[in-house]
Amino acid sequence: MTISIIATIHVKEGKMEEAKEVLKEIVPKVRASEPGLLAYIPHTVKDQENTIVWYEKYKDGDAIKAHMANLGKNMTKLQPLLEKGMDLKTCFEIV
Repeated sequence: MTISIIATIHVKEGKMEEAKEVLKEIVPKVRASEPGLLAYIPHTVKDQENTIVWYEKYKDGDAIKAHMANLGKNMTKLQPLLEKGMDLKTCFEIV
């Protein structure tokens, strides 16, 4: 069963453009290095200039575990640009 994650993070004031550049660098690497990752798409949010929402889709629980194991090293450049905290929602497809 596939599992989707909706993750919302907040970028520090004045750091969004830098965050976007970092994402352009790291997202392709994450996609290429995690075979169980089916979708990994960061989005900006209309009228919320410091918010990024990720849509992530995984083949199974093992794929999520692999992603979490790599998360620290993959987010090294992005982490200093972010406010503390993250909202995570784990979702399961109906159809």
